Amino acid sequence: MIGITRVGTNDLARARSFYEPIFSILDIGLVQESDTVLVWGKPAEPLFGVGLPFNGEPATFGNGTMVAFPVGERSQIDAIYAKAVEMGGKDEGPPGPRGNPANGHYVAYMRDLDGNKICFFHRKTS
Repeated sequence: MIGITRVGTNDLARARSFYEPIFSILDIGLVQESDTVLVWGKPAEPLFGVGLPFNGEPATFGNGTMVAFPVGERSQIDAIYAKAVEMGGKDEGPPGPRGNPANGHYVAYMRDLDGNKICFFHRKTS
């Protein structure tokens, strides 16, 4: 349903230094790069981009907006959360079970260096 999600940044190099180590844990590589945008992804999967606003105004985060990334293993969520916090990301909810235990949801919430809320989640598939 989602093809690409993009969030804003005011410092592309700083955003790259935050997202690149996180996505390397998931073996997700940079697929597009320009002076204004960076895009990560895997073939035939949705893409995630971070970029300077098109209108030249400062980037701001959306209150109530969150981008969530599915993760195959809970241990990867733990590693991503630790890396994000180490690099200056803000804790918005440490890794752990969420909701009805029967659903098997394991989630971590954080904000990137520009204040964008991101989430990494694992859920049972059967």
